[in-house]
Order: sequence, then structure tokens, then C-alpha cells
Amino acid sequence: MSRGLPLRPSEGWLTLGLVVLLCLTLAWSLDDANLVVGKGEYTDFLTWTAFAGALVGFVGPKVGWRRWTTFAVGAVFAALLTPLMVGTVLLPDGGTLSQLFDSTAAATHMAWRDLIILDRPATQAFGHHLLVLGLIVWGSSMFASYAAFGHRRPINGVILIGVLLVGNMALTVHDQLGYLVLFSLAALFLLIRFHTFEESSEWLRRRIGDPSAISGMYLRGGTVFIGAAVLGSLVLTTTAKSAPLGAMWTDVGGNLIEWSRAIEKFLPASGSGVSLGPAFGSTAPITGSWTTSDAPALSIDVPADLDVIPHWAAVTYDVFDIQGWRQSDATVVDRPPNAELLANTGDAVAEAGRRSLTVKMTPAASSPALSTIFAPATPLSVDTSVTVKLVGADGHLASIDRRPSKDPYTVSALIPLRGDSTGASLTQNRLRAAGSDYPADISALYLQLPDGALGPESEKILAAIKAIGARNAYDTADAIVRILQDPANFTYSIDIRGVDCTGVSVVECFARAKAGYCEYYASTMAVLLRELGIPARFVEGYLPGSRQAGSNTISIRNDQAHAWVEVYFPRYGWVTFDPTGGGVGQNTPLPPGEPVSSFGPGPSGSLDPLASRGPHRSNDGRDPLGGTSTPALPSGSSGPLIAFALLLGAIVAALAFVAWQRGPRGPVTADDVYGSITRLARRLGFGPRPNQTVYEFAGALAEIVPVARPELELVARAKVEVAYGGRTLGADRLRGLRDAQRRLRLSLLRLAVRRARRGRQRR
Repeated sequence: MSRGLPLRPSEGWLTLGLVVLLCLTLAWSLDDANLVVGKGEYTDFLTWTAFAGALVGFVGPKVGWRRWTTFAVGAVFAALLTPLMVGTVLLPDGGTLSQLFDSTAAATHMAWRDLIILDRPATQAFGHHLLVLGLIVWGSSMFASYAAFGHRRPINGVILIGVLLVGNMALTVHDQLGYLVLFSLAALFLLIRFHTFEESSEWLRRRIGDPSAISGMYLRGGTVFIGAAVLGSLVLTTTAKSAPLGAMWTDVGGNLIEWSRAIEKFLPASGSGVSLGPAFGSTAPITGSWTTSDAPALSIDVPADLDVIPHWAAVTYDVFDIQGWRQSDATVVDRPPNAELLANTGDAVAEAGRRSLTVKMTPAASSPALSTIFAPATPLSVDTSVTVKLVGADGHLASIDRRPSKDPYTVSALIPLRGDSTGASLTQNRLRAAGSDYPADISALYLQLPDGALGPESEKILAAIKAIGARNAYDTADAIVRILQDPANFTYSIDIRGVDCTGVSVVECFARAKAGYCEYYASTMAVLLRELGIPARFVEGYLPGSRQAGSNTISIRNDQAHAWVEVYFPRYGWVTFDPTGGGVGQNTPLPPGEPVSSFGPGPSGSLDPLASRGPHRSNDGRDPLGGTSTPALPSGSSGPLIAFALLLGAIVAALAFVAWQRGPRGPVTADDVYGSITRLARRLGFGPRPNQTVYEFAGALAEIVPVARPELELVARAKVEVAYGGRTLGADRLRGLRDAQRRLRLSLLRLAVRRARRGRQRR
């Protein structure tokens, strides 16, 4: 008679297979989530760590090792083998065992230096994340396997693996329902098998009945139960719409956001993760993607006479750290209720040329605004006790915080007067003439850049800005905004994980990808301005939002979290510029204003104007330098010139119509098509409002142009599926999008006619 293998488990090889499958579901789930820099191939080795850990947990009890002996031996093997597996990822061309181990050690040391020693918001190293994930999978697999074969209590391992699996599923946008189903099947069959073994052993001990009969009954009944339970769960998952336990999680979102601030920089930058929401902390690491929810964040009561709604700033950053931003060493000042927040600081400004604004802020229960004070422009006071963080020798505002609370608070602030009513109000020409006499502390804080801030591609953007020939800080900033917002140059995208940005700054990454979201746009503008000798800082907060119909209340959602730039102008302080493209950034144009007699000295750096480009002029044709300018007209009759201009205009119009009718060429994407339609509608005066969803905008536009309803619904559905569902459209859907875009471009011409009619009716 065959004696079988020495290590053959009494539970059967099928039981070992179920345990290994249980552990593999965790490894596959982590691998599918693309946790490390968005590259799934980097975590393929987790399958082997799961198998190895389960094998150690199985062999230990079979050779007579106790729990801690098994775990100690497994830890030694994990410490030896996991770094080597990570090394094969870091050195894809291979190397000796020593080289593989050294590469993992070097990556871990680099992460320690960046995150702990230098306190940077992020690190370019990622080997430490691979090492930690490998050890987590190895350790959890070893524990689950020993729980089954050593303690004969598989429920402990099922709970541990299940918690890790569900936790990973909750933090990724990838659909991982299949892994959960596979885990459930393996776990339920494993539990039933062990229960069957226990019952069979009990029947043998008591010498009652046939143990094989009870085993067959349990296994058959269990199989039916498992099949019905899993099938019912899938049906319930796809059909249930209620949230009976939703109230239990009312405060969890806010707490998670608070907790995540302290550990955010230590977590892997997956790019496929579900963001816990905007974290307005002392650091702002920038990853390859940005995802957030539409949960309420703030409710703001504003005065009825507020014509221009400002951005709602939460925190400013002065130090650019290649992969993000952080605040330098801050001084914390306690302020009692209604005290002057910026008294005797470098950001205190005179009231001349500004108007006071008082708003009431009510944070949502699950909002990051529970402890952060949001304020427009220059805050004056808050009706509650706060702590003000100041950076620099003169004290420049970094953030304002309070004890976490759901209670509303009232903020008083100064916002610029936009117009020419006073000698200090904000106009284009006054900012042009502000000069570059920057305070020493401003220059020390807001002109510094680390080595590697720019790269070859971002240097090209810098060269294009220099070629414009702007002569002052305002026109330079305005030129950067126009360049970055031009869809021909850059595309707004919340996911650029496909671009290889290893070892380069976020500015160079943005220049390579030609795409990114608000943090990439704002970082690029701030760094370029600093490179040109113009002080700038990176700001995070919320978009202005818009009033609710029939009220003076603004509702802000978490997905309106935003980043922009503030530029320093002598005598005027910080001025907001929002460079984000894709229709996201919001800038209210300043009036030109009266010409100013003279410019101050030009900013340091190389803002050399081109000789062929004249000075900037105000709307009345006068030179803002103080002189007047009269354009030279050709002598003789202007009739031939007019006829030639009309003929040239007709030719251009005909060519434009032909190009319009031919429609787009080359590959299209849902984001490109939707962006094209929104830009066209905006030019015609029917663009989307900031608080409109994709479907709401498409429906509103379809009411104006009913004939275009099918195409608008097609484009909106594709946009939502790609942007929020993470789907990839097939060739047929893309061809349909191309045709829909072509038809929409023609259909939307009716908006131009309607706009013209509306203009005549108003007159």
C-alpha cells in the first residue's frame, strides 16, 4: 500500500489549494490596483510572496514546529527573498544577488532620507513600497496558512485576508468584484471542509454512524449553500439602491481625512486609488492621478452685492520639492476670536483700494474643512479661536486652523476693488507698473527652486514665454496662463499615469505629458515665474462656486478642491492667477484702468522683450508708459485695401467652414470630444456652470438645441464612463464619438444665431 508523501496533510491537498487560493486573491487584488506609481507590472512578484508565505505556514506545523518557530523561520526567509524579488523589479536587466539586494537597500535608504531626514512631501524612490507590500502579503499568507494547518482555525486567516482585501478594494477605482467573489468561494469552502473534518472526528471518537456519510452530507449541502449565497450576493450587489447603514459612516470621512494627513507621504502613489478627499496639510505631494468625491464640503453665505466670487484659500506653500510642495518651518500664533489675524506680519495690507467681505462658512460633517479655516484673498479676523501658521522672518500666511468642529464660523477679509474708482484699486496697468522692488523676505521665500525643478521639455515652455517678450510681472503671468490654458498646448486630465516621470519633477512630467490636473498647472506656473525672478506661491483650497438659485448661499463640494497660484506685486500684495485648463480654472479679467505714468524696474531674470513687440497698451490706445501712440495709416485711398480685406475674409471663412464640416481627424477620446464641445458652447455664451454635472450640462444644452440631443447624450455618457467609471471605449464607440462631434459642431452653429438674436432683442 502506498504510504503517500511524508507531508501529505490529513486535511487533504484540496484544503492546501484553498488556503493558497485565499492568499493569492489578496496578492492579485494588490497587483491589480497598480499601487506603486501606477505600474501593475511592478507588483507581479506579490503572487510568489503569497505562495511562499502560505507554503511556510503549511510546512511548519507538518514538521512539528510551533507557532513562533514557524513565524521566525518564515521571517528569515522573507527578509532574504523579498528584497531579491524587489531587486528584480528595480533592475529589470538582472544582476547578481548582491546587486539585487543593494538596489532594494539603496531605494529604501533614499526614501528614508527624503521623507524622514529631509521631511519632503514625497520621494522619487518606490522600492520601499514594493518591499512593504511584499512583506505584508508574505506575512498575512503565512499567518492564514498556519491558522489553518497549525491551529486548525482557518477563520482567523479568513478574517485577516478579508480585511486586507476589502480595504484594498475600498481604496482603488478598479473593479475588483471578481477577486471578492473568488475569495468568498475559497473561504466558504475552506470553512466547510474544516467543519466537516471536526464533525467526522467527533463521530469517530463517539463511534456513531458512518463518518463518510456525514462528510458527504456536509459537503453537498455546503456547496449548495455557497452557490446560493454567492449568487444572491451578486444579485443584491447589482440591484440594491438603499443605504441602510449609511448613517453609521457620517463622521468617518472627515476622520479619515484628518488621519491620512500624517501618513499621506508614506503611502504609495498608485494613481488608481480613491482619494480620501483634499488634505490641506503642511505638505502637498502630487501624484499621477486625482480622484475625489462629490460629497458636500462647505456651505458659504455671501453678501448679495458680491459680484465676483473669489477663490476660497485654505493653505499656501512656499517650498517646491520636485514631487510636490511643502511649508518651510512655520511659526504658530494663537489668535482669540475676532482678533486681527495678520497684524504685524508680512502679509498685512492697507485697506485702501480694497473692500471688506464677511462670509459665513458651514463645514459639512465629512469635510476636511472641520479644522481648516477657508478665506478669500487677505483674511482679517475669524469669530472663533484659531492658530495662524506663518512662514519666513516677516511672517507670511501659510494656513489658519481651529479645533475640529462642525460649527459654522464667520470670516472677515479684504478683497481687491476691481476697477478704477480709487488710486489703489486693482487694474491691469497698475499691476504692470508695480515694478520689482520685492521685500527681501519675499525673495528669500518665494524665489527659491531646487536643482532639477526644470527639465528639457519644461525649458521649452520657458523659452516660449521668454519669446513673448513680456516687460513686467503681470504680463508675464498673464502670458503663462494663456499658454497653459491653450488646449493646443495642454489637456486637462486627472490621470497621467501612463507617462514615465521617474526621476523628474512634476513640472517636467507635466511638460512631457502635455496633460495634467490643477496641481500640475499651478506648479508649472509657480516654478516658471520663480525661474523668471517673479515671486509666486502655490495655493490650495476650493473653486469659487456659484450661488444657489434664489439665494446668497454657495455650496462647495469636495470635487471642487483646487490649486492655483498667487503672484506678489509690490504695494498690492498677492494676486490670484488660475492657470488650469479644460474650463476648470476661473479667472475674472481685471479692467485695464487708466495708464500709469511709469513702470518700476523690471523683475530680475531674463524677461527680455523682443524688439519687434511693442509695449502693452490700454484700451484707449495710449501707452501705459505715459505717452500716447497714434498708429500710422497708409496714404492714398483705402478702397482697394478694404476690398482686399473682404476678399481675404471670405477666403478664410470658406476654408474655416470646410475644415469645420470635415470635423476631427486622427484618434479621438471622450475627454477631447467633451472638452471640444464645452469650449465651443462657452465661446457662444452657453458654457457649463461650475456646479453642473456632465449630464446636467448636456441636458441643458439639449433644451437649447433639441436636434443635437442624441449626440449630446452619447458624448456625455462616454465622458462619464471614461472619467468616472475607468472604462476603455472600443473602436465602434470611438467612431461614434467622432461622428457625434462632427454633427454637434454643425448643430451648435444655431447657438451663434440664437445669441445674435438675443443680443438684438436686448438692444
